Amino acid sequence: MLASIGLRRGPIVRRAAPLLAAQRELLLDCGEGVRLQCFRSSLTSHGEPIVVLHGWEGSADSLYVLSLGQQLFERGFDVLRLNLRDHGETHHLNRGLFHSCRLPEVMGALRALQRLTGRPLRLVGFSLGGNFLLRAGAEARSAGLDLTRIVAVSPVLDPHETLLALERGFPGYSLYFARKWWRSLRKKQIAWPKDYDFRNLQGTRNLRHLTAELIHRHTRFASLDEYLDGYSLTGRRLESLEVSSALITSLDDPIIPPSGLRRLARPPCLDIVVTPRGGHCGFLERLVGPTWAERRVVAELGLTASASSESAETAAEEVA
Repeated sequence: MLASIGLRRGPIVRRAAPLLAAQRELLLDCGEGVRLQCFRSSLTSHGEPIVVLHGWEGSADSLYVLSLGQQLFERGFDVLRLNLRDHGETHHLNRGLFHSCRLPEVMGALRALQRLTGRPLRLVGFSLGGNFLLRAGAEARSAGLDLTRIVAVSPVLDPHETLLALERGFPGYSLYFARKWWRSLRKKQIAWPKDYDFRNLQGTRNLRHLTAELIHRHTRFASLDEYLDGYSLTGRRLESLEVSSALITSLDDPIIPPSGLRRLARPPCLDIVVTPRGGHCGFLERLVGPTWAERRVVAELGLTASASSESAETAAEEVA
């Protein structure tokens, strides 16, 4: 919660001014008529490309994306901030409604970026974005993707457990996500008034009920359980992962229970870093300035040796 307060926005946006000044919008052809928006910021034509993907109801302009993006941009990298369908201001681009099993279009976006840059990609994702990118990594070979490194911060592990955690935890979390989701649904209805009418669901704050209703009405999934299983990382999902990857999470994450870690496949290329504290995509050491997670991501990408500071090493437990 502290990571997204207004006190942090001003300093982060000011620090990210060079990243934002250099950006140009890309509309990526992801196949089957799907378009996703991406913002590209590069200092030279020789920078190595790094894709940064936000979490659910975040965007390419989320504070954690801008803060990390600026650090990568300062180091001369080609920073590609991708928006998922119906995130940011993209509700008009595609008729279909966003859901978390739309992996093929994210794979399509990554293929488009690989063609555009002509180079292998490094990927960084937060929360649901981290979940998407680890799934993409597991299918990279069959999809013809050339990926050199994936870092996932607080990725959704088991959606069933996350939904339960939201229901049983501090009510503010579920209300926060429900409010942001309704804002997004209203934008979708305005963009496609002939296709969507959410008025009979208006006011629903129960995430399980709202998810089940939208899945029933707007997807081909037979049940809520089938949908949630569709984007779970547990079980055998990551068995085929061959891309060097790091998963960073915390024991006190209020919506991603760490128990899901025990049910992950453990391919040799996957490193798991667990901290005792950090919350969900928070990892704050102070109210302003880069977070511990951002510095750790930079280190995991192999961009600087100094990023693995003493505090980072003492804060994290490496899980084999």
